[in-house]
Amino acid sequence: MEYLARHIDAELLKWKKSLRRKPLLVRGARQVGKSWAIRHLGQSFKYYLEINLEEEKDLCRLFDEISDVKELSQRLGAVHNVPVIPGETLLFIDEIQICPSALKSLWFFKENYQDLHVVAAGSLLEFALNEMPSYGVGRVRSVFMYPMSFKEFLMAQGKDMWIDEITKADWSHPIEERLHSRLVSEFRSFLLVGGMPASVSAWVETQDYSACQDEQNDIQQSYYDDFAKYARKVDPQLLRNTLAAVVRQSGQKFVYSRVDGGYKAEDVKEALRLLRDAGIIIPVQMSACNGLPLGAQVNPKFTRYDYLDTGLLLRVLAMNYDDDKELTRLILAGETPDLVNKGIVTELTVGLELMKSSNPQSKYDLFYWENLDRNATSEVEYVIAKNARCLPIEVKAGTSGKMKSLRFFMHKKGLAIGVHSSLENFGILRVSDTDEAGQQAMRTIGILPLYGVWRLPELSLPE
Repeated sequence: MEYLARHIDAELLKWKKSLRRKPLLVRGARQVGKSWAIRHLGQSFKYYLEINLEEEKDLCRLFDEISDVKELSQRLGAVHNVPVIPGETLLFIDEIQICPSALKSLWFFKENYQDLHVVAAGSLLEFALNEMPSYGVGRVRSVFMYPMSFKEFLMAQGKDMWIDEITKADWSHPIEERLHSRLVSEFRSFLLVGGMPASVSAWVETQDYSACQDEQNDIQQSYYDDFAKYARKVDPQLLRNTLAAVVRQSGQKFVYSRVDGGYKAEDVKEALRLLRDAGIIIPVQMSACNGLPLGAQVNPKFTRYDYLDTGLLLRVLAMNYDDDKELTRLILAGETPDLVNKGIVTELTVGLELMKSSNPQSKYDLFYWENLDRNATSEVEYVIAKNARCLPIEVKAGTSGKMKSLRFFMHKKGLAIGVHSSLENFGILRVSDTDEAGQQAMRTIGILPLYGVWRLPELSLPE
């Protein structure tokens, strides 16, 4: 299978060239492409040594017995007949969570063998790290990987010129309409294919949704199979039921009592924590949004959970609720209001795209806002920090409506700028609202196409 270029590639090359290099830990859910990206990096070295501790459990003994990391490296190299030479060899320790002593060894590579390039990854890695609360502080660098973004989806298909056009566009300079229409169509395909590399690769090779669905089924089954590994922490059936409840409640505040099986709230909370640590679900916390940081104003009683990938979400919906054909029709051919307001998939995609386009060196937190006044229904799907201010992002069908929730939020918080994300082209709306003093206040709403959400971190705010 041909390698699909990833944004993380630039970060890995930057790490390789750094004079202040630390051992690198690549973190993320199973099958998002961690090992694939590291092997691709290995091609830029003269020698590449990969150790998989799940397949080679006997090598854990070396980490247990040898504290000198220089000697340890030479022994590992001898096992695989690969020279270990600082500056010329990349040592990749995969499934490192299997062996706690291997995780601890990363500390000493920083102190005693900094010249050697050492990178590690693993599925369910967060579980091991949680049991080592002071792990690697100042000695190990982490980068976070997610499923492929829409930009990476276009890259995989060689549509670099389309990416260039999106990059050149802004609020005042929309995409040419014929290309915009093609991008909307491509984005609809992306919602079905999702961003898991195996599914994207199947799409690139076959242009067949059923081939992608086969890969998604395999990935989803591997997640279910992993639940058995959590057994000493949580009942695997509770995990399945909790994950099913997350899917059913997508786009809504999560309610513990809606998990099938009559489980206690505390047990469901633990199941959610494990699914979150595995990277399968992503919390979206409600913030009061009265200023920055957004995380300091979180209401713990109100949390949504996003599934890590739209393609997988749709497969779970199709497999559990037998609405495969209707979902496919809705996404590929449905009217925009149906797709955005009923499909819940586009709302999820905006959060995922924000996360995927963030700095990979830190975990990205997602927030939303909801009006908790009695009989109120206002909600803004996402609120982010940009240019030292709160920026609300509404995900709706079009610009013809009143954008009541977004405008109410901007009025309530005294914000002059907001974003409306839809399947429409780049643009700007100027609206006039009455402020608390009865004065007319002009507000600017930038129209951001869903296929361009990845631009938001570097895109200047609309003026």
